[in-house]
Amino acid sequence: MDAITVKHLTKEYRLTKKGTGLTGAVRSLIRPQKVTLRAVDDISFSIPEGEITAFIGPNGAGKSTTVKMMCGILKPTGGEILIHGKNPAKERTQVVQSLGVVFGQRTQLAWDLRLGESFELMKHIYQIDRGMYEENLKIMDEILDISQFIDTPVRQLSLGQRMRGDLVAAMLHSPKVLFLDEPTIGLDVEGKYAIRKFIKEINRQKGTTVILTTHDLGDIEQLCKRLIIINKGKIVEDGALDELIDRIAPCKNLVVEYYDENYVQHDKAQIIGRNKNIVTYQFRKSKITGAGLICDISDRAKIKDATIQETKIDDIIRIAYGREC
Repeated sequence: MDAITVKHLTKEYRLTKKGTGLTGAVRSLIRPQKVTLRAVDDISFSIPEGEITAFIGPNGAGKSTTVKMMCGILKPTGGEILIHGKNPAKERTQVVQSLGVVFGQRTQLAWDLRLGESFELMKHIYQIDRGMYEENLKIMDEILDISQFIDTPVRQLSLGQRMRGDLVAAMLHSPKVLFLDEPTIGLDVEGKYAIRKFIKEINRQKGTTVILTTHDLGDIEQLCKRLIIINKGKIVEDGALDELIDRIAPCKNLVVEYYDENYVQHDKAQIIGRNKNIVTYQFRKSKITGAGLICDISDRAKIKDATIQETKIDDIIRIAYGREC
């Protein structure tokens, strides 16, 4: 069963186009010119239960608008969204019970309360029974180690501690779907590790469906097998990360250091660089593996060292961002 289904979703805004200079400002005041901005442009996708999906795109691409519509915060101009069969625009109260949301820059914790008191407040808001509340709090503590600062006022928490608190607050009512918007932004290495561990564990233990929007490529590499890339309101890529890399970057480079300046030519690899006894080959992954190429070369000449250069994921994402539907 799909946790989320999006069909032909659109979102339009009516904006007033302002003229330049004093004359333009007066003209806009007397006879305003309205323009329509389509932030989300007829997109469709589905996310199965228990999947961790990266929903990414450059700034202004429409991803945050889409997430807000899926959460029921914004109403679509057209199309349909179903969260476990329910429409968040029409059945928001029921849908919210099955959603957890964390926005990296906006906390849902009460600023002047102790962290534990904020959790108690969430317990009453979501009407969580005491047994579920204590069980979930115990699980969250095992993953995020929040007991050491649960009695600290939220305003005194570090960014990493606050993010852990927000994640706990989002999961106390056992939501089936978790939306995470930039959950590791501004965190140090230890903080990012803790958040990523939480996402993996909550997905493994509870089967929670996770939709992750992020600009941190480490989040994508370590957590997500599937990417949905949106740009200018349209989906430009949707599929497995490995498939995206193979499609956009079908070639790899092999750097071979020989003992002398005698090097080997290969019919399945092209020499794209040479510096004395160091030769760089480019080969298509569909024709030969890196291990196979190294084996062929080493059979014909003595090699001192060999390194396969993988295509960087940031280059792959950058190229995908530049694509148009």
